[in-house]
Amino acid sequence: MNGNTPYAGVPGKTQAGHRAETDVPDLSPEQKESLRDSITAIASQTREFLPDEYVVGSKVADDGSGPQAQVSVQPPVGHPVSAGFQPDLEDFDGDDLVTHEEAEVARGLAASAAMQVKQMMGDNITPTAR
Repeated sequence: MNGNTPYAGVPGKTQAGHRAETDVPDLSPEQKESLRDSITAIASQTREFLPDEYVVGSKVADDGSGPQAQVSVQPPVGHPVSAGFQPDLEDFDGDDLVTHEEAEVARGLAASAAMQVKQMMGDNITPTAR
């Protein structure tokens, strides 16, 4: 059954679990900068939604399988949450990353991080307001 998945590799060309060289996007320096700017915008917007006790970080890496971008949030208690993606060349219009989902991703990350705290704290806390 593994032969039916893209992860099985192409016999004689690609090892199992690896991408073919033609599948790895080669971004220009301007495209990489646009990707960094988009991830930085998501991290910045996420920080605006959360109190200072939450740690928000971002990174862009290229590990040989193409560029990967990730934003992570470590709440004061609970598990960290993150969102990431691996862009393809079709995600760019010239040198600019075509995505208008930064605010939506930031809201989702902030909500997930807040939910982690709520789940860890349980119902034992008296609300300060209703």
